Amino acid sequence: MASNHGVVYLGPNRVEVQSIDYPKFENPAGKKIEHAVILKVVSTNICGSDQHMVRGRTTAPKGLVLGHEITGEVVEKGKDVEYLEIGDLVTVPFNVACGRCRTCREEQTGVCLNVNPSRAGGAYGYVDMGGWVGGQAEYVMVPYADFNLIKFPDKAQALEKIRDLTMLSDILPTGFHGAVTAGVGVGSTVYIAGAGPVGLAAAASAQILGAAAVLIGDMNQERLAHAKSVGFEPIDLSKNAKLEDLIEDVLGVPEVDASIDAVGFEAKGHGAQHTVEAPAIVLNSLMSITRAAGGIGIPGLYVTEDPGSKDQAAQNGSLSMRFGLGWAKSHRFYTGQTPVLKYNRALMQAILYDRLPIAKIVNATVISLNDAPQGYKDFDSGVAKKFILDPHGLLKKTA
Repeated sequence: MASNHGVVYLGPNRVEVQSIDYPKFENPAGKKIEHAVILKVVSTNICGSDQHMVRGRTTAPKGLVLGHEITGEVVEKGKDVEYLEIGDLVTVPFNVACGRCRTCREEQTGVCLNVNPSRAGGAYGYVDMGGWVGGQAEYVMVPYADFNLIKFPDKAQALEKIRDLTMLSDILPTGFHGAVTAGVGVGSTVYIAGAGPVGLAAAASAQILGAAAVLIGDMNQERLAHAKSVGFEPIDLSKNAKLEDLIEDVLGVPEVDASIDAVGFEAKGHGAQHTVEAPAIVLNSLMSITRAAGGIGIPGLYVTEDPGSKDQAAQNGSLSMRFGLGWAKSHRFYTGQTPVLKYNRALMQAILYDRLPIAKIVNATVISLNDAPQGYKDFDSGVAKKFILDPHGLLKKTA
């Protein structure tokens, strides 16, 4: 049996690459399953959602193998897998989904009813998401493989574009979901809160959906400079000015048609309050600048428990929202885990036909699996990069 190594959470701000068990055809409860495959991980990415756990801002247990953004090659398959073969290169949605329950049949795979005994929705290597082992590793098991996995049509072509295609597992569909649910379309003006990888993916998605103007706000100067360099209008939230005024400086009016929250629950105040956590500030500010009857997409993560928050209400997932303002303006709000399978085939085609250079847009940066702890530190410092882990050195061969 092959050996396996993975990135393990050891407590707040501590991750380490350790020897872990080689995957088995078993679900987290230990039940034998045959609808699964074992993948040799070709690429796996560090996500902002992982960073929330590593900072100690969730109830993640020590010993959790991290990683839900996975692209891999099939090396073993169960006897119930019909449509995938050994050697296939596949993209893995971060959602673990059965394909059989009511929500999966409705294309809401982010809240599958059968893969997590404690709540709707499952994911790899993530707190409270069913106990599925993460994919920041050399090998990983993926259940319900025929339903969840998309085989790349041309393996050699896919390897050439792997830095782009690795984004299909999460951040690109997540950004696209935020844009779609906010109602972005031809001629829209769009504001995105957060210039991290998901925010940049949302901005790229808004462009491909036909937006006329795409504004992206942050306080991190490096991220703002990168956003500008790839074609978006940066909004510097470190300035002592109302967001409405910053929007008006660019568009001539203090509002947009659609807005997207790509920050989530660890948000901080604007201007002079930029170092102070303000869990509801993004949602409240988006209600202020989104036009009447406009839409607000919320792909940014919010949690039911935030033990690290200084805000007592936020520790239990409660936020001080100006919901009355959103109600008065007839806003549409859309929240929750992105149903990746709803979007990833179309986005794959956009990448393969050179319509969406997402690796350049998010500044994809390849590092080895052993360098993952440093990658987490660098990402936490706010660098304008999206780190891709290369467990087997395969991405370097495609450079």
